Formats: sequence, C-alpha cells, structure tokens
Amino acid sequence: MRRVVVTGTGCVSPYGCGTEKIWNAVINGKSCIKPFTFDVPTQIVKFGGEVTELNYEGILTDKEAKRWDDFILYSLVATMEAAKQGNFDMSKENPFKVGVIVGSALGGLYSMQENHKVMLSRGYTKCSPFTIPTIIPNMASGKVAIKLGAKGLCKAVSSACATGAHAIGDAYRSIVWGDADVIFAGGTESKMCDFGIGAFTSARTLSKRNDAPEKASRPFDKDRDGFAVAVGSGMLLLEEYEHAKARGAKILAEIVGYGQSADAYDMVAPDPEGIGAEYAIRTALDNAGITPENIDYINAHGTSTVAGDIAESKTIERIFGDKEKNKNLLVSSTKSMTGHLLGAAGAVEAIFAVKSIQNDLVPPTINLENVDERCGNLDYVPNFVRKHEVNYAMSNSFGFGGCNAVLIFKKYGE
Repeated sequence: MRRVVVTGTGCVSPYGCGTEKIWNAVINGKSCIKPFTFDVPTQIVKFGGEVTELNYEGILTDKEAKRWDDFILYSLVATMEAAKQGNFDMSKENPFKVGVIVGSALGGLYSMQENHKVMLSRGYTKCSPFTIPTIIPNMASGKVAIKLGAKGLCKAVSSACATGAHAIGDAYRSIVWGDADVIFAGGTESKMCDFGIGAFTSARTLSKRNDAPEKASRPFDKDRDGFAVAVGSGMLLLEEYEHAKARGAKILAEIVGYGQSADAYDMVAPDPEGIGAEYAIRTALDNAGITPENIDYINAHGTSTVAGDIAESKTIERIFGDKEKNKNLLVSSTKSMTGHLLGAAGAVEAIFAVKSIQNDLVPPTINLENVDERCGNLDYVPNFVRKHEVNYAMSNSFGFGGCNAVLIFKKYGE
C-alpha cells in the first residue's frame, strides 16, 4: 500500500499567520478568545476568535482580495505557507497528479450577509457579480488550484465541525489509491458576522461568558456552558512517501489511519452513547494496523458543550480505558485556547497532532478547574503543557448532523 506523509503545514488563526505562531501560543496555554472588534449591540454573545492579521502580500493584490470572501483568502495564505515549508515547486510536478481538497462548513457566510444587506437596501441588481463565486464552499479549492496550477482532483468537503478532518482523510485515501501524488488538504472558515453569531446563539451552542471571554471555552469542566466560535484556516501538504523522498522533502509525520461514520441520531446533538464516534475511532485504528494501547495522545473534539464532552469522554474511556488503566494516554482539547474554528477545526487540530509528534509535547486543556465527573477519569492535561513521548497521535472531529472523522498520525521512520 502507498504510504502518505506530511511535508508542510500552514495556518491562519486569531493568533496571526503561521503554524509556529499558533503552536507556540497553544503550548503556552494562551487563549485567543477576545471581545469582538465589530459592534454587536443586540447580540447576547459578544466575543470569539477573530482573524485580525492577514498578510497576503505576494499571493494576491489588494484588488483581488476585495473580490473574495475571507474563507478563500485564509485558505490561500495557509496553503502557500505549507508549500513554502515543504519546498514545493510546482514546475517540477505533473500538474494532473497534484490535487486540492479544501473544506468549509459555512462558506462565504459573511459575503452572503453583506450582499443580502445590499439587496434589501438597493435592490437585487446591485449585488456584486462575485456574490455566487465568493460564497460557494468549493471556491477555496478552486482558487488554491488556480494559484498553484494544480490540475488534479479538486473538490470541497462540507461536514460541519468534521470538515477539515474529512478533507485530510479523503486526501490521504486519494493518494493511497493513486489518484494523486500530492494533495493540499485542509479546512477554512470565514470572518465573524452578525448572522452567524446570532444563529449559533439561537441554537444555544455558544458560551455567554462576556465578562471573561478567555475563560469561556472550558472543555470537560463542570462549569462549561458552550463553545467559543473562531475562524481561520489550516492546510497540510500531503505526499506519497516515495514521491516525497525522491524530491528530498523533509517529512514531518506520516498519516496512517482514517475512520469515518455517522451517528444517525440528531441534527445537532451527539449520540450520548457515542456509538458512531466509537466506530470511526476503531476504524481508524484498524486502518493504521494498531491497537488502542499504541495511541499516546488524543487531540479531542472537546468543544466545551455539555453533551458533546460527555459523549466523547465516555467513548474514549470505553475504548482506551481510564487513566488508571492506561497511564500512557493523554487527552486534551486545544479548543480551550483556539475556540471552535468550525470547518477549519479538524485541519488545525491535525496540525497540532503533527507538532505534538515532532516535539514530544502535548498541549494543555486550559480553564479546566473542576473536571465534570460525567466526563470520566481521563488525563486531560489540565492548564499546562506536558512533555510526553508521542509516537502515535489521534485527532477526533465530530460535527453537526452526526458526521464523524478520526485521523491517526505516526512519528516518521523509514
């Protein structure tokens, strides 16, 4: 079977541009959740993780950037960082063997809102001619492919909070099957807007800790009251192993397992028994050819919602055992610091799994003051980074609609 390796990563996040910037922030337990920079007088929730720094110099002109929604811009910037880190030279590649899979949960929601305002105030003929191209979720993949000159497979994935993980998993499978030798894969999510925040608030999924935004996201804590929404993009450069070796690429980690499933339970709530999540985890383990005992670190989905954290914890404990039986396993939720990046979350957290393997460091779950006893007896790495040998790391992503995706990464060794 063809092996698949990671040779580059790129991130755009509320911490700024760059993988090292976000990684250094999370291992130091730094939250990016702050009051909104835009006015939300009627909103109940007034905070989140906004991207306030975006450097697209050399990638797009200012004129081009104004045409496109930020979810597209974020993915372009993250992709070009991954390409640069991986020393990727498109002129030396067969363009039909280079693919792009970028997912987004909500696409150009901000642009949709703004053009709707124009339609209501000035008439529908005054909407931008770029409205449709800039809101459809596949346009991030399309623009990335155009920028790179990649002519292989090009598609979008949209599975809510599991989007980024599904994009990476599908890319992994496509390389294994020989559809491509190289794929840029990940997820992206657009800037904050009134419509999105209002809708999530109505769904009662967001924390309302306006007095202490940095403490709002508190996975597995008994006082959690919902997630903190955030935006950004994470992109990985995935390659077939022999292809990467032949061009002398530095291999960061190997992707060895992918599992997916559906809860078939509810549109928003997870299956409280985690049956679908368990199937995805066990499928990923089988795909990797390993047992639960081999996993050193799990980057949990851990959104800070009451039902979600309980269901995931029960599932992990059922498969891997509690911290008394499995003293090697560490579990943490980086969403405690980054907030929930929606369609980008699974990709950014996959990058954290790779970085954990590279550095033998496990990021903490911050704001964890009193573990909810309903979340079992796992080592959640509370509040401080932990030095820990990580040979295998798992990343869980469980989305609205019951969409589940699990990735397993391995420390590289020939």
